[in-house]
Amino acid sequence: DAGAAGDGEVPAHVVLYPANHYTVGQEEHKERVLREIAAECASTVRSLLASGLVVEAERLQLRTESDLADIAREGYCSGMENYSRHLTGRRPGEAPPTLLDYMPDDWLFIADESHITVPQLGAMHAGDHSRKLKLVEGGFRLPSALDNRPLTGEEVWERVPQAVLVSATPGAEMALLCGPSPRVTELVVRPTGIPDPHVAVVDVAPLGGYEDHLLAQIEARVARRERTLVTCITKASAEALSDFLSGHGVSSIALHSGVKPLERLRLLAQLRSGELDVLVGCNLLREGLDLPEVSLVC
Repeated sequence: DAGAAGDGEVPAHVVLYPANHYTVGQEEHKERVLREIAAECASTVRSLLASGLVVEAERLQLRTESDLADIAREGYCSGMENYSRHLTGRRPGEAPPTLLDYMPDDWLFIADESHITVPQLGAMHAGDHSRKLKLVEGGFRLPSALDNRPLTGEEVWERVPQAVLVSATPGAEMALLCGPSPRVTELVVRPTGIPDPHVAVVDVAPLGGYEDHLLAQIEARVARRERTLVTCITKASAEALSDFLSGHGVSSIALHSGVKPLERLRLLAQLRSGELDVLVGCNLLREGLDLPEVSLVC
């Protein structure tokens, strides 16, 4: 231990793991891998020559022979993962080993924004296959390189015993995964702790007009140290209503597109702190989502 004082104990042996998942150590294993890669190379070169692809055949043979020499000498070559099918002894087309193979039998898969993440599980394989197929056709890689790949969507779900798919906009693919009788649960999340508001439609004509009714509602909120947002159709009407409220002793100000961004933040902070009781504007409904002090939006 370099950080400990004094002389440490000298270990009998030290294991240094390779920086790559794919290496060849034992001679017996190495001989099998070299033999299988060389056989695939010879077969593929013959196929390319038969198709008149001389340049591709020569490119593939030179590349593979160089890799075989590196593997025989060092047990490793650049791009070793492209020979993973031979290294692991898998059959052509067989799914590669992944972290999912090490999960317990009853593990739970949770996908947030699943309308995006679920389709991506299949798209990863399609994109990888399309890219590597070009390399194989150009003689840059052996066909077995196609088996160094992500899982297909079907292979993923074969390894998932149970799943929770979270989405605000579930799509058709999620419906197919869930089967003919999906168990759908509505999840209502309120980060500020505010539940869905009570919506009321008031006929203000018998009450003498909306200004007097609005003023009474605001004064009730002020008495409870709560805040109010008032939305109007135009900037001019927002400023006029704010002046009306201010003239009746309510701490109010108009907030609209003419207010600079930093000033907007300052006004919202003043509303939350209690310096202002009311904000009047043209589009304030979205502001109320993050203002737990607001109890009335009208």
